[in-house]
Amino acid sequence: MIEQKNVIDFFNKQAADWDAQLIRSDEKIRRILDNAGIGNGSRVLDVACGTGVLIPDYLARNVSSVTAIDIAPEMIRIAQEKFCSFTDRVRFICGDVETADVGTCFDSIVVYNAFPHFPDPERLIRHLAGLLKDGGILTIAHGASRETIDAHHHGAASMVSNGLMVAEDLAKIFASCLTVTVIISDDEMYQVAGKKLS
Repeated sequence: MIEQKNVIDFFNKQAADWDAQLIRSDEKIRRILDNAGIGNGSRVLDVACGTGVLIPDYLARNVSSVTAIDIAPEMIRIAQEKFCSFTDRVRFICGDVETADVGTCFDSIVVYNAFPHFPDPERLIRHLAGLLKDGGILTIAHGASRETIDAHHHGAASMVSNGLMVAEDLAKIFASCLTVTVIISDDEMYQVAGKKLS
């Protein structure tokens, strides 16, 4: 069982070097954000935002606002420093997305490169689905394959990771409260997305 304190401690220690260790594919991120429905005027909730690695991508798509939340204070501190000139469009919250007041009626909610670190995937999906507006899209995504993510978490991160579930199994959880729109699990990336219907 993942302990929240261990997750906070682990990611606080990782925060200073997070951006330097980042492996990024602009093409994969473009596909993920396209599938997530993020575009002009979108209200986005970035769950487990880390140091804000996707915030430039959201801003480049002219979103109206980003609410970025992370449970690790050091991740949020660095993100706030990096994006201090965007306080009119980006709000940072340090806390647990399942209990913090992040708002509601989001057009898009994104959990990028973080899903295995949540202790109860079904509870998380149900909670996030409730924060979407009608027609809004929830997406869980990774910029690498399931096998690569699990291998990466096998070492030092093993105590703070449940492993990345098979995409079709995640889609079944989505289907309990969303209409599944995307299932991708290949050598390049992993994404499951679903739309909230009225």
